[in-house]
Amino acid sequence: MPWTPDLSVGIKLIDDQHKIWFDKAEKLFAAGKQGQAKEYIGGLLNFLDDYTKKHFGDEEKYMLSIHYPEYAEQKRAHTAFIGQLAKLRGDYAAQGGNLLVILNANELVLGWLTKHISNMDKKIGRFVRTGNPEGR
Repeated sequence: MPWTPDLSVGIKLIDDQHKIWFDKAEKLFAAGKQGQAKEYIGGLLNFLDDYTKKHFGDEEKYMLSIHYPEYAEQKRAHTAFIGQLAKLRGDYAAQGGNLLVILNANELVLGWLTKHISNMDKKIGRFVRTGNPEGR
């Protein structure tokens, strides 16, 4: 599932970072189709660990700079994602790149990210444009 304009938050820094996430996920799918997901997933998880912390840090700093009223809720969601990622990395370390770990990585990256962008991050853009996270 590629990044599409309907996932745009409307804030260049955040959108650009989301695009990189989706690009990495696309590469995981492509590796899976070629039977190479086991080799790719370890690198993906390492990338996600570093990049997620950077992205969340940038996004949280931005939210604080604009006095975003739903910052605490976003921070909790980010902390939960980092916990899920740590569990997945632990599963990978214990079990290697088996199918379940690969499927969980796909779901974590695409499922969580798509829902999070659509349900939470887009509110940041609406707040910037209208002064209200709901866009009213």
